[in-house]
Amino acid sequence: MAEQEPTPEQLAAIAAENLEEECTVTYKAPALKSLQEIEELDKDDESLRKYKEILLGNRSTIVDPNVPNVQVTRLTLVCAAAPQPLVLDLTGDVDKLKKHSFVLKEGVEYKIKINFKVNKEIVSGLKYVQTTTRTGITLDKAEYMVGSYGPRDTEYEFLTTQEDAPKGMFVRGTYTIKSFFTDDDKHNHLTWEWQLNIKKEWKE
Repeated sequence: MAEQEPTPEQLAAIAAENLEEECTVTYKAPALKSLQEIEELDKDDESLRKYKEILLGNRSTIVDPNVPNVQVTRLTLVCAAAPQPLVLDLTGDVDKLKKHSFVLKEGVEYKIKINFKVNKEIVSGLKYVQTTTRTGITLDKAEYMVGSYGPRDTEYEFLTTQEDAPKGMFVRGTYTIKSFFTDDDKHNHLTWEWQLNIKKEWKE
C-alpha cells in the first residue's frame, strides 16, 4: 500500500512542534591569533611549549597553500540497527549528493558523525547546522556546536547527540536536508544537500 502523504496542515503542525524546541546558545568567540603568534608566546617556557604542541597538533607535512583551512570529508549516520554503513563522501562534487537518499527505519536511534580536517590555522567556533524540509515546508532546524580546533595531519570527528527517527504513517517519506559547516566568523566551509527516506522497514 502506498504511503499516504501528510496534508499541509499536518506538516505545519510538525514544523511548529519542532521549532518550538529550538534554543539558541549565545557564544562570544575569543580574539583569534595566528599560529605564528601562538608559537612565539612564552617560547622559552618548556612546559608551555609542550602544551602548545599537544594543542596545535603534530604538523609533520607541509600543507599546500591552495587547500582550504577546513575540509569536511564525510558525513555518517551512526545507527547500530542499520544493515549497512550510511556514509556520504563529501570530498567530490557535492551537487551530486542532492539525489542521494539514505533509508532510515522509523523509530531507530541514530547519531550524525562529521569528519573534517583543519590544515593551516586554528578555527574558532565550528558549527554544524542542518535544516530539514518536506514538500517545501521547513520542519526542523538543528544547530550543533562543534568547537575550536588547531591544524593537524589527521582528521577530527564530531558526533551529535542521539536522535530518534520519527515514527508513524504520516512521517514516513522523503525529507530534504540542507547541511552547513560554518564557524564564528561565518565562513561557509561546506554546504550540501541530501535526502533521508523514513520507511516502516529497512527494505520494503
